[in-house]
Amino acid sequence: MSEAKDLRKKRKEPFPGAYYLAGAITIALMLLFLALGASLPPGAAGFLVAFVLGLTVNPRYVPYFLAAGVFSAFMGFGGREPQVAWGGVALVLSQLLVRRFVRD
Repeated sequence: MSEAKDLRKKRKEPFPGAYYLAGAITIALMLLFLALGASLPPGAAGFLVAFVLGLTVNPRYVPYFLAAGVFSAFMGFGGREPQVAWGGVALVLSQLLVRRFVRD
């Protein structure tokens, strides 16, 4: 029981309201990318959204997202769906960046 109390003490906010500020920033960025994605052509929108979201992946799951990106790119180009195709390419690139810069 005392270990649980110690964990709670270590997980304090850096400053009062830090988590609310982080949530507001996250929602603002999501809305920004939603607006950008809606105003761009399908290929560019797919690339932008998949690349940015791919950078947020836990490094433990990089191989799975890398496989999903390859599959999406293959199927998107094969089916002539530019949003899916370029999103898959962006997902592959983002996963390579995550793997390169985040070491387990």
